[in-house]
Amino acid sequence: MVKKGRIFAFFLIVLVFAAVISTTVMSITKETKLGLDLQGGFEVLYEVTPLDETEEITEQTLSATVTALNQRVNVLGVSEPVIQIEGDDRIRVQLAGVDDQETARQLLATEAELTFRDVDDNVLLDGSDLQQNGAAGEFSQTNQPIVTLKMKDAERFADVTRDLSQRPFGENVLVIWLDFEEGDSYREEVAQEEPKYLSAASVDNVINSQDVQITGNFTPDETKHISEILNAGSLPVKLDEMFSNSVGASLGEKSMTQTVYAGLIGIGLIFAFMLFYYRFPGIIAVITLSVYTYLVLLIFNLMNAVLTLPGIAALVLGVGMAVDANIITYERIREELRSGKSTMSAFKAGTRRSFSTILDANITTILAASVMFYFGTSSVRGFAIVLIISILTSFLTAVLGSRFLLGMWVSSKFLNKRPGWFGVKERDIDEL
Repeated sequence: MVKKGRIFAFFLIVLVFAAVISTTVMSITKETKLGLDLQGGFEVLYEVTPLDETEEITEQTLSATVTALNQRVNVLGVSEPVIQIEGDDRIRVQLAGVDDQETARQLLATEAELTFRDVDDNVLLDGSDLQQNGAAGEFSQTNQPIVTLKMKDAERFADVTRDLSQRPFGENVLVIWLDFEEGDSYREEVAQEEPKYLSAASVDNVINSQDVQITGNFTPDETKHISEILNAGSLPVKLDEMFSNSVGASLGEKSMTQTVYAGLIGIGLIFAFMLFYYRFPGIIAVITLSVYTYLVLLIFNLMNAVLTLPGIAALVLGVGMAVDANIITYERIREELRSGKSTMSAFKAGTRRSFSTILDANITTILAASVMFYFGTSSVRGFAIVLIISILTSFLTAVLGSRFLLGMWVSSKFLNKRPGWFGVKERDIDEL
């Protein structure tokens, strides 16, 4: 007698999955963050060198540089920057969705070392004397763009201005530099039409205040840029650009469209093959593969990860791995049916004998993906992460989930004496 309760439970489970997927999949896909190759932007690879030749680049130095770069990227408003250490002295920065790439490049690589010097280029104050986020681009009373700074210690600034105010005229100048380099000189730059320093103001009185104004021939965008660099902080190292790559938004959109179409066509062909060749178990495979794809996207979204072209490729490859697990199981069941066993016996023997093969294949692939993640660069690591997630998820859905759903039908006894539902012809069954 057919146990209709198990069949009813099967359809109930499928309807629940269908309802959950149909109501949430669009929001998940919209929230999924796209990488550089999908929405455009640029990436740059820097070689890290110490500011002082006597120092060495250590792991702590690289980590501090990554932190500083993250602070600077926040200024650009990039939602998901990818900043990774590569090797012993390299850092790769990927910024998706950035339109003004030149400004971003300047913001990243500028050392942003602020110094207050006298006319002899002696350092009087530096960036450490500023309050955190104490720089701002504003307008003066005459509506001129200026940069305002807020000092930590008003007394220290008063001491500096007191000393300068007592110097002879022409010597009482407070020169403000951004990224003063060896060989720079105020006395040489003052004669230039566009000097390298930010400003040079004569100090006639003691300034007992935390507020400092930098005036000059600035545009509003320049004052905003200077203040943002100062607030982001200085870099502990020097960055030399080794490689850069720009991806236009149209190219990224085109690549994504082509990849999605290719993925859908590939998955569609897989579904059609499973339905045609394996009949009813093929329907189970289509259900579990749909759940698998949904779960991978959900996990990826919960990880707040960035989806890239290699990631989509790994996702499609994961579908192939999941199908492979189904094929191994179904072929084992068909072999048992051809040997003359009952549907229940064939199901139990086929699932048991296929398990070790599937487990070995998944473990070896995870090991290979782990090696790629450990030794690979950014895009290779992204591929490896998605592949590992795909394999683990496929094991839950294509192996455990598929067996559970098919087992409900087998245990209901509906499939007894129906080998054709498994794609097995009556004439191919050996009579015991």
